[in-house]
Amino acid sequence: MTATILALGLTATLSGCGAEAEDGDVTLKLVAADYDLNGGDTTKRYWAGLVSAYTATHPGVKIEVQVESWNDVDRKVAEMVKAGDAPDIAQIGAYADYAADGQLYTADELLSVPVQANFLRPLAAAGEQRNAQYGMPFAASTRLLFFNQDLFDKAGIDGGPKTWAELAEDAEKLKKKDVKYPFALPLGPEEAQAETMMWLLSGGDGYTDGLGRYTIDSEENVKTFEWLRKNLVEKGLTGPVAPGKLNRKDAFAAFARGEVGMLNGHPSLMQEAEKKGVKVGKVALPGVNGKARSAMGVADWIMGFKQKNHRKEIGEFLNFVFDDKNVLKFAGDNDLLPVTVSANTVMRQDPQHANLQAFLNELPSSELPPVGKTSWAKVSENIKQNIGKAVEPGPEASGVLGQIGREATAAENTE
Repeated sequence: MTATILALGLTATLSGCGAEAEDGDVTLKLVAADYDLNGGDTTKRYWAGLVSAYTATHPGVKIEVQVESWNDVDRKVAEMVKAGDAPDIAQIGAYADYAADGQLYTADELLSVPVQANFLRPLAAAGEQRNAQYGMPFAASTRLLFFNQDLFDKAGIDGGPKTWAELAEDAEKLKKKDVKYPFALPLGPEEAQAETMMWLLSGGDGYTDGLGRYTIDSEENVKTFEWLRKNLVEKGLTGPVAPGKLNRKDAFAAFARGEVGMLNGHPSLMQEAEKKGVKVGKVALPGVNGKARSAMGVADWIMGFKQKNHRKEIGEFLNFVFDDKNVLKFAGDNDLLPVTVSANTVMRQDPQHANLQAFLNELPSSELPPVGKTSWAKVSENIKQNIGKAVEPGPEASGVLGQIGREATAAENTE
């Protein structure tokens, strides 16, 4: 999610400057990512309202907020940390390296027991390293299989596919109706690691085993990519652009133009496509013989840095951040899903969010990428650059996944 959000950088000082005010009050520095897809100031206004409400009842604390584009925010936080001027709080895309370097407070050092226990379990687990939670989920999403209802109707297809065989059969019918992309399979370098994980889960495995060790070249994973090559790619059912060259952004844009029969999508794409007149159908990701073992979840993270010794103030503010009304407002404003059990329940019961019900149903049992592993950034990049070869003419899927798997294990052994 984080790598592909299109946003303009905004910098806003909401109050205070510097770490300590002359009167002894504490000033917290918070760096946050910009979620406004249209270049507006909704993220800036969200934090401004949150800070105003908090400081009204906490007169001894000032909070300085800096909102940055997703293109820049992770890099800028890294530069601040390296320069010895870490923010007290960062809301960014990754936490693992900072946790491994001992630079972050654990969640239980910051949050009350009820607040920490309220995170949806898959999200909390993904925020752990060495059995301690450092990354606190701030925003979440999951994926479903989307289909263009009008194209399905024209092809005589009744409902979304529930198995791989049905998916391939539906793609054949769409191709006969000259649909440009019967099934869009974006395995290009933009976000291939996410598309890959969805297929690995639907094939019965994933990136790691129960002990957290990489299993990228497992027998199940190899069979998944052999199926994709034989049943979709070689039959010309994935469109005019080779999957290894097709980026998610381009696949999503094609879906919103009405050129795609099926693809794996998230809530923001649903909203964008419907605005452009595409009638979106959605079902849980199909598996070999039925529903995939779980959906893929995605989360962005918020964390507290130790450098300026503001543990108490950081913790009190984060407890406020995770109040249901604040979690629900941010999720609702940005077509995202709430990260807490209680807020998830509230949104499910709200008819205004009926179009998110299917996503909400999948999130509590979803599986996230192994973002707590410091090796994941390197492994993820390797997948982005090379996984498309597993469905192209030439090398066998077993060879491609085997090479990625060996390099993942080597990276893992250096953690």
